[in-house]
Amino acid sequence: MTRFGYTLMTEQAGPRDLVRHAAAAEAAGFDFEVSSDHFSPWLTAQGHAPNAWVTLGAVSQVTEAVELMTYVTCPTMRYHPTVVAQQAATLGLLSDNRFTLGLGAGENLNEHVVGRGWPPANERHEMLTEAVDIISALFSGDYVNTVGRHFRVDSAKLWDLPEHRVPLAVAVSGAQSVSRFAPMADHLIAVEPDAELCSMWDAASGRPAAEVRKIGQIPICWDPDRDAAVTRAHEQFRWFAGGWKVNAELPGPAGFAGATQFVRESDVAESIPCGPDVEPIVKAVSAFWEAGFTDVALVQIGGEHQDGFFPFAEAELLPALREASA
Repeated sequence: MTRFGYTLMTEQAGPRDLVRHAAAAEAAGFDFEVSSDHFSPWLTAQGHAPNAWVTLGAVSQVTEAVELMTYVTCPTMRYHPTVVAQQAATLGLLSDNRFTLGLGAGENLNEHVVGRGWPPANERHEMLTEAVDIISALFSGDYVNTVGRHFRVDSAKLWDLPEHRVPLAVAVSGAQSVSRFAPMADHLIAVEPDAELCSMWDAASGRPAAEVRKIGQIPICWDPDRDAAVTRAHEQFRWFAGGWKVNAELPGPAGFAGATQFVRESDVAESIPCGPDVEPIVKAVSAFWEAGFTDVALVQIGGEHQDGFFPFAEAELLPALREASA
């Protein structure tokens, strides 16, 4: 049976609200929670970007059983991979082994802030490969020394490690990234319900398919008023229409506003289920489990519209999703 998660969208809520939302999502019955890791929101209308790691540390203390995950952290520019490894190990301890480290090649939106420019995609994948190797080595508990094309590590060792090794999940989008990262990571992350990605990952990973989580994500916009939901989704999530090849390249909210100025509300409503009804959400999410995904994290659009969503999710949405996916 597919598992369903809740997204702590750091771009649309402040840290105190995110911690409160995390506790409410667990109480509502979500199986896991993922957090974005941003320095900037996609659009000014979203209005937030607290530090994900500090927030997740607090979340680990107000939740008891729900699994936690970064979705995703880029361990190559804004953070050095040694720092990411230390943060992940600490969060594994604080959460009593409930944390999975989700990694990706990043977006210009968040990584340009350190002033190193924005490399092309192939170079970003090279950097991520080196970073995953470093993080995996540090998770062993040994001293790590390495000199690579992109990173140098000098006598680094993690002194506080959780009882169970922190699982690694990596975001992929095609054959090149699957072939590179499936042998290195435990689990797959993707935002498109692509069955070919799942089958390629299973073929390349060398792990039994039953042990691999395939973790997707989908935005929804629940609201008792469908028109209000469509308007909010357009205001805050029209950037999503650009696709990840475009979204990875733009440098800031002004760029996303310009690139999406001609996206209409009707365009957003066609790609994101909006309104009070369960059926459109179930239909949209079903594409993931039909493609072979084991886990799907929902993004409820609008930071100030979470409190009404949780009772709906508990009473109607999660039961309907579980019944349909079974």
